[in-house]
Amino acid sequence: MQLDGTNQVCIFTGRVTENLTRKIVEKLGTSLAKSVVFQYADGEFQPSFEESVRGKKVFIVQSTIPPADNLFELLMMVDAARRASAGQVIAVIPYYGFARQDRKDKPHVPITSRLVADMLEVAGVDRVVVMDLHADQIQGFFHITVDHLFGSSLFMPYIRSLDIPEGDLLFASPDLGGSRRAGMYAKTMNNSFVICYKHRNKPNEIGEMRLIGDVKDKHVILLDDIIDTGSTICKAAGIIKDNGAKSVRAMITHPVLSGSAIEKIEDSQLEELVVSDTIPLKRQSPKIHVLSTDWLFASAIQRIVNNQSINDLYETTIHHRGVIETLE
Repeated sequence: MQLDGTNQVCIFTGRVTENLTRKIVEKLGTSLAKSVVFQYADGEFQPSFEESVRGKKVFIVQSTIPPADNLFELLMMVDAARRASAGQVIAVIPYYGFARQDRKDKPHVPITSRLVADMLEVAGVDRVVVMDLHADQIQGFFHITVDHLFGSSLFMPYIRSLDIPEGDLLFASPDLGGSRRAGMYAKTMNNSFVICYKHRNKPNEIGEMRLIGDVKDKHVILLDDIIDTGSTICKAAGIIKDNGAKSVRAMITHPVLSGSAIEKIEDSQLEELVVSDTIPLKRQSPKIHVLSTDWLFASAIQRIVNNQSINDLYETTIHHRGVIETLE
């Protein structure tokens, strides 16, 4: 994969996504633009570009995972690029943090994902590239172009590589909100899906869960965009296995994995958890398999630089086998 007009393109990284960004630029056959972050004794920090960006197309790669410093670092780098006369600033946000706060689900709370969109625009972002937003409506919070990539680009080729007989495969959603995602996978791969209905007592605490559908003698794949504490997925896996499934896997894009989540995964009925590298793993686990998004973001960046359609990328990655070899 070659990037045209390399001398007019700069790709910078925030600190939290440095490993992923280095893999992206390697796929593109270019090098990472130089930047440093000065750290003060009180915790204040200041990003600085170590090369000229005047008139250039600047890509800044940074996931906005907690702490909020990661979001603020991205905003500061965007501001620095604007003040250094960058021609265009594109924020590549593999994991868009605060996305679960996409609506007022009770009185007196913010819509923080909208606030983040506003801050990015005020800072000077011209375009945003994201992956598997928690809610599609977040795209409408922006007044600029949003390129929304999908985890299915990674997971569908992996599912096919498992060589599970078509009639034995079943997709599952851990809650009603994810039924659309499970339905899309099922339709694309000519299978069916089931739903786990859950009721929460409060955030990150499940009160009740029930299975809707028959999983007996099936190989079930649970699908979701975020895994945080792991409670929902582990409980869903246990219920599915108790109802006669041959095996249960989970394929989830963003591995937040807070607290003891990895330990829960290791002690669960899950055969494996397949995730992407939009968020760095806190530690390795024999049950967790990581698929890299480097080629997907590299391809998106290449298309943006060459003024090519991102929609073509969706069609290629979602519907065709062997996509990784094709794009590489």
